[in-house]
Amino acid sequence: MKLDVLIFAAHPDDAELGCGGTILKWTAAGKKVGIVDLTRGELGSRGTADLRDQEAADSAQILGLSIRENLRFRDGFFVHDESHELAVIQAIRHYRPEIVLANAPSDRHPDHGRGSKLVRDAAFKSGLRMISTSRDGQVQEHWRPKRLFHYIQDHYLEPSFVVDVTPHWERKMEAIRAFKSQFFDPNATGPQTYISSQDFWHFLEARARTMGHRVGATFGEGFISETPLQIHDPLDLI
Repeated sequence: MKLDVLIFAAHPDDAELGCGGTILKWTAAGKKVGIVDLTRGELGSRGTADLRDQEAADSAQILGLSIRENLRFRDGFFVHDESHELAVIQAIRHYRPEIVLANAPSDRHPDHGRGSKLVRDAAFKSGLRMISTSRDGQVQEHWRPKRLFHYIQDHYLEPSFVVDVTPHWERKMEAIRAFKSQFFDPNATGPQTYISSQDFWHFLEARARTMGHRVGATFGEGFISETPLQIHDPLDLI
């Protein structure tokens, strides 16, 4: 299946938190969007890897994804080496997206920045003919996405552009809440974590309102481009 957009996430729920509204905007417009989670989030203090697999599948239904898969890298310990790059390259060549989204370049969780750089390098190398890969017994053709953007996560990073996600805000929050084991639940008996407090919900709304305010919208999601964006006509921005 060829996708319009492929999002890579170090952990299940990263994509929902960072760009869930933008995903919903695309899928509502009929675009084919997929998520490849790098790990199962098995080091999380709450829930289990199997439970998070199910939660990721539930969220995928809410987002209207065409595909969701997991590369099963080691949470917290995956490295930026040849074998990990090749796994990402295989996914890119299989789905042939026009746009790839990756984790924030730097963030509170070290997996985010490491995953970001891993995907960035793999997206470039995916276009090199001399790198040979196969999937399901089929030799893959080279493919390089036209654009790679990074979604902004916990740490505030200055966005290159902001997407107005106001019409999709409630649905985005529904997709995040699909990860019931991870976020605020007054009836939960597990350990409290940074993201399981009620204050984290307030942070998510404040961040989205801050990004939206930058562009005159109620809720927004910010993205970083490492290269300038070409504009054919500045009037298109109005």
